[in-house]
Amino acid sequence: MRLAALSTLEPGTVLARPVLDEKGKILLGRGVTLTESFIKRLYCLGITAVYIEDPMTDDILVEDLISEQTRREAIELVHSILSQMTASEQFPRRFQARNMGVRMQTLFKDILKEMRSHKNLTVNLANIYAADAHLYHHSVNVSLIALAIALKMGFEDGQLIHLGIGTLLHDIGKLKIPEAIVNKPGKLTPEEFEIMKSHTIYGYEILRQQEDISFLSAHVALQHHERVDGSGYPRGLTGKEMHLFGKISAVADVYEALTANRIYRKGHLPHEGYEFVLGGVGTYFDTEVVRSFVSAVAIYPLGMTLKLSTGEEAVVCEIPPLHPQRPTVRVIRDSKGRRIDQPYEISLMDQLTISIVGCKM
Repeated sequence: MRLAALSTLEPGTVLARPVLDEKGKILLGRGVTLTESFIKRLYCLGITAVYIEDPMTDDILVEDLISEQTRREAIELVHSILSQMTASEQFPRRFQARNMGVRMQTLFKDILKEMRSHKNLTVNLANIYAADAHLYHHSVNVSLIALAIALKMGFEDGQLIHLGIGTLLHDIGKLKIPEAIVNKPGKLTPEEFEIMKSHTIYGYEILRQQEDISFLSAHVALQHHERVDGSGYPRGLTGKEMHLFGKISAVADVYEALTANRIYRKGHLPHEGYEFVLGGVGTYFDTEVVRSFVSAVAIYPLGMTLKLSTGEEAVVCEIPPLHPQRPTVRVIRDSKGRRIDQPYEISLMDQLTISIVGCKM
């Protein structure tokens, strides 16, 4: 399979991975043949690219760190919690009554088991979802990225579960912020930004009222917008004052937010988000955390089509764990843009004179 921009697709193309709605349920399933109306519908949903079947790349399997079923369970749990809050001002009481903390601990035990089953623990963010479903998928993706970083750093299971719960609910305070501010397409005014910043405090207060959610998990909601140079919010903490969970969640949140499609804008490409994180080392982000992020997140995800310095187009088919910026690629088009009869692979680790000059998205 390979990732293809929606603008390049024609009716008759077959989906290789499903498209998900806000609850993680399937809108269009794997194996569905796209029609003109389906393609138009995907555009309307803010989807810019999908994984498709292609005989030249059929053996390239793009897998999520967790199964579709587990991802659905995570999204449904987030949706259930957030829906309760929007339905009632008595959210903390209802939250406790449903034992959400216990349910999340069980969920994250399953998630960690699945993540550890992967030979190479690499985040590909392979799921395609509607732009208006951002809040739920963002929460799950941030959690997976944070856990992948923490696993690389050698965290124990107990710590990982606290981190997972905290990152899954890190934005819960946004439900107390006016939607017009949360989803504003332009830059926030100084007054609006002050209101937005309070979501970290709201989130912390909500989670601290839950008997089965830890103090550490609540601090993820409080600290995920802090920066190691003291320029973050709500308290302007420096790296020495931040909890390690806050440092990890800061990186995971920024990267996922940059690369995800939103209702009002197209997401940045993975390597662009990657470069932003690297550029923030020592100012915004902790050096040790970013070092683990580099080995945990694919700068060029499996199935992505790249433009090479030779003029050829190639699809990422293997990611070296130690050097993810130099993947093995399968050349599918020559320098004139013509599909080639016999695709061949190039290890960019071995062919150092060949570089990546762009991504086809």
